[in-house]
Amino acid sequence: MKFLRRSKKAKKVVLVISDLHLSAGHEISGRKNHLEDFHSDKELVDFFHFYSTGEYASKPVELIINGDFVDLLAVPHVPFFDDEYWSEKAALYKLDLILKAHPEVFDALSDFLAAKNKNVVYIIGNHDAELLFDSLKERFIARFPETVQEKIKISNELSLYTPTTGVYIQHGHEYESLHNFDEKSSIVESNTGIKYFIPPWGSYYVTHVINKYKQERDHVNAVRPVTTFVKHGLIFDTFFILRFIIANAYFYFMIRFMRIYRLKLSWSRILEEVISELTLFQDYEELTRNFFFEKPDAKVLIVGHTHEPIFREYSDGTKFLNTGTWTRMVNLDLSHDQNNTPLTYAKIQIFEDDYAPEEFSDSVQVDLNKWVPKSDLPYEEYR
Repeated sequence: MKFLRRSKKAKKVVLVISDLHLSAGHEISGRKNHLEDFHSDKELVDFFHFYSTGEYASKPVELIINGDFVDLLAVPHVPFFDDEYWSEKAALYKLDLILKAHPEVFDALSDFLAAKNKNVVYIIGNHDAELLFDSLKERFIARFPETVQEKIKISNELSLYTPTTGVYIQHGHEYESLHNFDEKSSIVESNTGIKYFIPPWGSYYVTHVINKYKQERDHVNAVRPVTTFVKHGLIFDTFFILRFIIANAYFYFMIRFMRIYRLKLSWSRILEEVISELTLFQDYEELTRNFFFEKPDAKVLIVGHTHEPIFREYSDGTKFLNTGTWTRMVNLDLSHDQNNTPLTYAKIQIFEDDYAPEEFSDSVQVDLNKWVPKSDLPYEEYR
């Protein structure tokens, strides 16, 4: 039926992007920022422009930012140390640096919102979890003109969002215990009235291990599969990988294993906890099936988080999508697309406003697309 729907005009379009990881730019106070992973400002500007002009000028378009749009874990050279790094004041400081580092992106997003029938829904991920602070939400929204601010929706209650009947969207960190956090209890206040974000231990891991070694090898967080990366590294970059493995083992033992051990759990429970917390970038096959089992009305589940674009359609008609990332990735699995920055996003076209569950396939079309911007130049920047 897909070819029949192409002749129809969608009444509404929903776009889903995730994991762009905007950091504080290439330099901070004259020092190189090795943690900046986002280098597709122009492409994103073109993306916002395309879906707010031409045939989309007045058509309802909802842009869903599915987590990790700004990367508050990847802002170095800030005057906050130890626990103060997780304070509300530090989070505001980091967000301001990010907003100033990518002016074209936020100006283009403002223009997108200024167009007729456009709105943005921001789902909080694990790299921008400090947006749980109300002050950060306000600061983010304040970056846009007052005339469009009411068209931005960002809330601690949006961890699972449904833009239309049968379609569910969540960032995906919820499936990994090392990155999961409780939106209701992650903000605490000290006796002096200072608010802090209590991060999952995975955020500590990013700031204390990944960020340190990323300054030596900027691909350390961008290679998949992780096991293949380690095997290749042991052969071709032995000393670095050995140091990286030792740092990972030491960090986990000191931060996690000793904490679990001090809880005086049984050894079987300790082993269960360890295996759970060491599970990274899971295969979503089983998790997806569980989701559809628990929500019989669900037809489509869209996530991000793992940075791997995926489109799966099952025999019962349900679909699972991972929108991937707009950051550079290196995939050592030759069965995958070797494009370092695929710029993938989900596009949901809604043809009918009201439809019964059995009419979903005729009323809604869901695709995983790759943004391919046009260029007026005979070259592209070599980064």
